[in-house]
Amino acid sequence: MKILVYGTGGVGGYFGGRLAQAGHDVTFIARNESLKAIRENGLIVKSVNGDFTIKPAKATDDISEIESPDLVIFGLKSWQIKDAAKHLKSIITEETMVLPLQNGADNMEKLQEVLPKKNVLAGFCRIYSKKEAPGVINHFQFDPEIIFGELDNEKSKRVLKLKEIFNNSGFKGIVPDDVHKAIWKKFSFIATVSGLGGLTRVSIGKMWEDDYLQGILKKTGLEIQAIAQAKGVDFNDEDVAQLYQFIGNQGITATASTQRDIMAGRPSELGNFNGYIVEQGKKLGVDTPVNEFIYRALLPMEKEARRS
Repeated sequence: MKILVYGTGGVGGYFGGRLAQAGHDVTFIARNESLKAIRENGLIVKSVNGDFTIKPAKATDDISEIESPDLVIFGLKSWQIKDAAKHLKSIITEETMVLPLQNGADNMEKLQEVLPKKNVLAGFCRIYSKKEAPGVINHFQFDPEIIFGELDNEKSKRVLKLKEIFNNSGFKGIVPDDVHKAIWKKFSFIATVSGLGGLTRVSIGKMWEDDYLQGILKKTGLEIQAIAQAKGVDFNDEDVAQLYQFIGNQGITATASTQRDIMAGRPSELGNFNGYIVEQGKKLGVDTPVNEFIYRALLPMEKEARRS
């Protein structure tokens, strides 16, 4: 399969590397030091499941060099996905599948503003990985998974074929019965802990140990549930209970990537998490006071990070 991976961070670098290792024709869109490093040294992946190097690895920053792909995997941040889709629009054919793996609940909606609906799949991933250095990916925990499906949850031939490809490439491909519910279940966790973690600057475990902060986390989750249900997603009380249990089971030192971005003064996915809940609340007539406070309190720092 001809695959284009947009982004060579912990997500795009790892999954693209595994697909290339399995023999697929993978091209990476990379820039600056990452592009230089991949061209000179290949793509280096350090993994708890076995280290490997893709050399030579196909990498470019020039769209005109890329043949139309069968599959595009987006390994960027949520707030970058729409511009990336515009960048690639000229090489997307009727048969191209476009799969977003970002955190967030509206990545498919963003893509459909730019690309035809039939090209877009819904999806996300589970992986603990990071870009250790330009061209070097470190997968340090968890057996990686890509969870994905058609927007209407049809078990189509292309989705089942893609699932087989993923399962034969060193990671799990999972097609759930309801991909939107699956997306919201992950989103509810990451959106709940990230913003408050950025404000308090302590780990998830320490927030959960504090009765007051645990109460704030729970209220944040309930507001997210209300938005999901208002949008027609089957995010029920059992899912909320599982969310709280999952948060409570996080290690005492665990932090979310967006929390770490906020604390480091880097541009973050704040607007795609708490900001998205606030925006949808206003649109749907659902009150979201806790998410709005977290979002508004962090917004000045986010604006400063983007300016710099």
